[in-house]
Amino acid sequence: MIIKQNRGRQWLDWQRRMMTGAHYVGGAACLLLLIALVFGDMGLPRYLSMREHAQQLDSDLQELQRTARTLRGEIDRLEHDPARIEQLAREQLGYVRKGETVYHLVPSPSQERPRP
Repeated sequence: MIIKQNRGRQWLDWQRRMMTGAHYVGGAACLLLLIALVFGDMGLPRYLSMREHAQQLDSDLQELQRTARTLRGEIDRLEHDPARIEQLAREQLGYVRKGETVYHLVPSPSQERPRP
């Protein structure tokens, strides 16, 4: 009976030592995973920077979509609105209607700003 107790006690001691070793191994593995998560190539800082970049790209995309809608509206007006076509012809090309008189005001030399 004493032999069985010693074997049982040795077995428990061995199990305790193995469990303690397993805890160390498990702790070390967790520590390595944590270090890889924080400092690895695809770690947390990289993830946060990529997420910020994705948000910036989404913002840029929304701005470009707004600009595209505005430009599509302007194209539509140019294709279908004779008043808009006339306005642009007058402003950019200097067109006038028959019988209109155009007065062009030239600033006096004292009012002109010197050019850098």
